[in-house]
Amino acid sequence: MTTVLGCIADDFTGATDLAGLLARSGVKVSLRIGVPTEAPTDTAPFEVIALKIRTEPVSEANAQALKALDWLKQAGAERFFWKYCSTFDSTSEGNIGTVAETLMASLGADQTIYCPAFPENGRSIFMGNLFVGRLPLAESPMKDHPLTPMRDSNLMRLLAPQVTGKVGLIDRLTVAKGPSEIKQALASLRSEGIAHVVADAVADQDLALIAEACRDLKLMTGGSAIAMPLPALYIADGTLSADAPRASIPTLERTRVILSGSCSAMTNAQVAHYIAQGRPAFRLDPLELAENGSKAALDWLSEQDLTKAPLVYATAAPESVRAAQERLGVAKAGAIVETALADCASQARDQGARQIVVAGGETSGAVTQALGVSRLEIGPEIAPGVPWCFCRSNGTEIALTLKSGNFGTETFFSDAFTKLEVH
Repeated sequence: MTTVLGCIADDFTGATDLAGLLARSGVKVSLRIGVPTEAPTDTAPFEVIALKIRTEPVSEANAQALKALDWLKQAGAERFFWKYCSTFDSTSEGNIGTVAETLMASLGADQTIYCPAFPENGRSIFMGNLFVGRLPLAESPMKDHPLTPMRDSNLMRLLAPQVTGKVGLIDRLTVAKGPSEIKQALASLRSEGIAHVVADAVADQDLALIAEACRDLKLMTGGSAIAMPLPALYIADGTLSADAPRASIPTLERTRVILSGSCSAMTNAQVAHYIAQGRPAFRLDPLELAENGSKAALDWLSEQDLTKAPLVYATAAPESVRAAQERLGVAKAGAIVETALADCASQARDQGARQIVVAGGETSGAVTQALGVSRLEIGPEIAPGVPWCFCRSNGTEIALTLKSGNFGTETFFSDAFTKLEVH
């Protein structure tokens, strides 16, 4: 089957978020972990490639994105989507704008849009400023993100240092007038040499209008929600069929483990709520890991009853994270935790865990790589943008969910397992 839309995501939780929202349409979605080494076969109308390049050096991020683009072209895709976080996680060097510009050059595109809005999860853009709930991005908990602290809420200012082309805005007043006005605004900006266009959106209806106006762009960029209207648009014009089968939901043993590396405010609340229920939990200390490795965590995990869904977590308050980073360095502190949680994932699988919840983008990347997962089938959503996925690891069928740090409610961990029980 020819791929209609080829998608590239900058981390693994973002990829499952995007795949889950596309799968709401009922159209088959395939999620590949990393750029496939084989030529495209058994492709789906929507192909998503999950990379781990959010904080990689710019040159490496661009190189990986181009490899993914080449594979998607081979799969037959003629339209492409570059997915990044709805909180626009990046540094002044990139990688959101730099990768977008690299993809544009390869595709011969002279303009694209940027719309990380996700109203269903409290992310909105007004006059180019990104809000998390009612707070400007720079006043939200994202200001203390351990890898990409966001200290400015204005997307144009954030984007400008990352690109060589001009940056512009289509504001909410224009968006509300509909697709034809949006197209006219894009054309006007193009005539001024503006290649990178931020689009305001505060509600799902805004996303629908933007998607309709921009659906034929060679490249769209944004959070997952701006891609959500695309399947219906393609079905309406006959570009693809709506009768593709959904992913089957296997019956798996209720042997479970939760691995949490995110230090977001919501994941902190989810960990606290889970522990308050009296659930078994082991806290990873980066300084202890640097000294003695993962042995204590692995020993603890080996003694756990996996039907009780033990939790291994490095989730901590911002001040604790900063203290560890000051001692170890930002990169080393993160890498130590990722390695430990990846080790725990492999051991849990070998102990018999068949349902694995992972919280945090960097952690999800480390865990999926450790499990040797190369492709995921998308299953039911636990929370907006967070689906269960099904895959094989070391010959064993498992259910895996990869949760972005800020997604879900406080009861997410319990909700995740309940979702599998009712299907």
